[in-house]
Amino acid sequence: MRAIVLKDGFGIDHLHLENREVPKAGPGEIVVRLKAASLNYRDLATVTGFGRTEPGAPLVPLSDGAGEVVEVGAGVTRVKVGDHVCPQFFQSWFSGGPSLAAISQPLGGPLDGCAQDYIKLSAEGVAKAPAGYTAEEAATLPCAALTAWRALVVEGDIKAGDTVLLQGTGGVSIFALQFAKAAGARVIITSSSDEKLERAKALGADLTINYKKTPDWSSEARKLTRGRGVDHVVEVGGADTLSQSIMAARIGGHVAVIGILSGVVKDVNVAAIFSQNLRITGISVGSRAHFEDMVRAIEVNDIHPVIDKRYPLEEACAAFTTMAGASHFGKIVLNIA
Repeated sequence: MRAIVLKDGFGIDHLHLENREVPKAGPGEIVVRLKAASLNYRDLATVTGFGRTEPGAPLVPLSDGAGEVVEVGAGVTRVKVGDHVCPQFFQSWFSGGPSLAAISQPLGGPLDGCAQDYIKLSAEGVAKAPAGYTAEEAATLPCAALTAWRALVVEGDIKAGDTVLLQGTGGVSIFALQFAKAAGARVIITSSSDEKLERAKALGADLTINYKKTPDWSSEARKLTRGRGVDHVVEVGGADTLSQSIMAARIGGHVAVIGILSGVVKDVNVAAIFSQNLRITGISVGSRAHFEDMVRAIEVNDIHPVIDKRYPLEEACAAFTTMAGASHFGKIVLNIA
């Protein structure tokens, strides 16, 4: 089988296409024939090292994928051969809240990820894809969609009439837009591109802010809410945007901190956090139970991901280069089979 492997250092140029043996399922295990995978910023950070200098063992990247169960080991009853499934990002977080044990085994580092033809997993580490979804669509769900779902639904307890502020038009933000609209919320979305903002409006965004033209976008968000502030902020920008997210939120509002696009360390206005009684939640994907709840909502509301770019597995380097350029709208997908 084919596998994209990161080895001998960090960087997109350290990704290599290799041939490997097809794995065999042992007791409690399954083998999934992967048909598609998708890219997240986390995958780019892993491949480029994100400040690390010492390369680790060779790694198959990509946290997200989807495919078909082709082999089950002894004792497996959760899934059967022929099921269309999504490997879960956290292979040991099944339900309940996060814990060290639950989040210690993510795909795409340290565990080998989905940039390969076949993957061997615990039978507990997958969930069924939504009915009628293509493999391309299903491959976008385990990280980006589930992160947005947990931010707004699980932790945010979103309800009809809420106002949600989204940053940019990447995978998490576009899924958050779709989930927010399904919940009956109003959405404000930011971007540096008027063209992307128009595309977001076509998906249901109610109000838009071009943050290059309006650098003080938190004040603009308050104006758009008549001074009240927004109920939820899906914070994907990181260090350089968190302070504005705090100022955009209403008293008692919720800021879901997800991304590190602009860095990880910055001064934070602590006074604004307590004076506005804000709830700030760190979000790193979610559990298998969260995923299964999300799939039911996706099926009921007929939500489909926005896929902007597609590449064959052999062109994984080109896909990562596109991710690094941040020109995409929605998701970037690798077609494997």
